[in-house]
Amino acid sequence: MQQGALGLSSGLAYASAKQATASEVMRLAEVLAEHDGIYTTHMRTEFEAILQAMEEAFETGKHARVPVVISHLKCAGAGNWGRTVEVLDLMETTSQHQDVSCDCYPYSASSSTLDLKQVTEDFDIFITWSEAKPEYAGQVLADIATQMGLPLLEAAKALQPAGAVYHCMDEADVERVLKYRLTMVGSDGLPNDPHPHPRLWGTFPKVLSHYCRERELFPLEEAVHKMTGMSATRYNLLNRGVIKEGAFADIVIFDSRK
Repeated sequence: MQQGALGLSSGLAYASAKQATASEVMRLAEVLAEHDGIYTTHMRTEFEAILQAMEEAFETGKHARVPVVISHLKCAGAGNWGRTVEVLDLMETTSQHQDVSCDCYPYSASSSTLDLKQVTEDFDIFITWSEAKPEYAGQVLADIATQMGLPLLEAAKALQPAGAVYHCMDEADVERVLKYRLTMVGSDGLPNDPHPHPRLWGTFPKVLSHYCRERELFPLEEAVHKMTGMSATRYNLLNRGVIKEGAFADIVIFDSRK
């Protein structure tokens, strides 16, 4: 933090961090307040227990006395579709007495390594790469399973290690989170992936073209603010994200009609 770090981030859903207890994360976060830091988290789950995961994140921020940002907020899994109403209600209620917010990318599919716990027939799983069976990259897991003559889970095991795009979200949920007042727009992705998720490079153009111009979720000024000034302020990036005398000239000129 003394060398310029903005805060602490956690990825509690991933194998590298899921063993960390809530109390351990709280202890790590304790140092943030004295440096005006922030706590951001890819929560412990975005599936059925998402509200409990949010409560854990908020409790961590409350303990450390720092702002909390939930990274790429979503309701994942077909059984969870529509629950952004509950999720955003909890966010709004908490925001009345605690500094909390979130970011979101404008896609209804997520991307990561092929996680056997997420293998399901409820939605398409697109395989981006496979070390064991590279010839199957670029196909949907269900089609691969048919070609292999195996059940879905067994086919997934045969591909390991592998990468995947999960079409695990409902579009209405994506829109609901995007237009929420405390949501910043954020890109996400793995640039070294053989088949990167389009959110890596397409996030901001898609917000402007599809969600702002075509869907009219919010006016252009609000869309730009969600991608610039709002996030710069949230992360204490001084003189960024605004056009004013003395600020850094990080200016993008674009045609809003194209």
